[in-house]
Amino acid sequence: MNRPPNPPEGGLANRLNGMEELEKLMYYGAKPDTMEAARILRKNMTFHEKMLWEKLKLKQICGLRFRRQHPIDIFIADFYCHDARLVVEIDGEIHYQKKDYDDGRSAEMEKYFIKVIRFTNSEVENNMESVVKRIEYEVNRRIESPPWGI
Repeated sequence: MNRPPNPPEGGLANRLNGMEELEKLMYYGAKPDTMEAARILRKNMTFHEKMLWEKLKLKQICGLRFRRQHPIDIFIADFYCHDARLVVEIDGEIHYQKKDYDDGRSAEMEKYFIKVIRFTNSEVENNMESVVKRIEYEVNRRIESPPWGI
């Protein structure tokens, strides 16, 4: 269904075309206005997002790339690893009042076989080691047994 394409065969032009297709799939139909909103959010990350980004960037988790403020359909995920189909969200104070919205958003992403895991600002600030271990666990679990099939 929403599986990434197989790597293209042949020369550089074919490989580049395959990369472009993978890039398109990775956004799950996000529209230009969502892409622009994500770009703005990347420039204005919260303190807690910046803290976690320091642990996720440069393939520090299981050697896989995470993207920050990544568009997925009509949503923007705080962090996304395409290889594991994993979204990591950091929930601040406002999210305590938006639980129903967040649950619906997670359910929409699950239609694309994307798992959403959430952490509070407090967890990121006071227990980063546990946060990173949980992310590593989820990444490994999803890579070893992908729910979208092989």
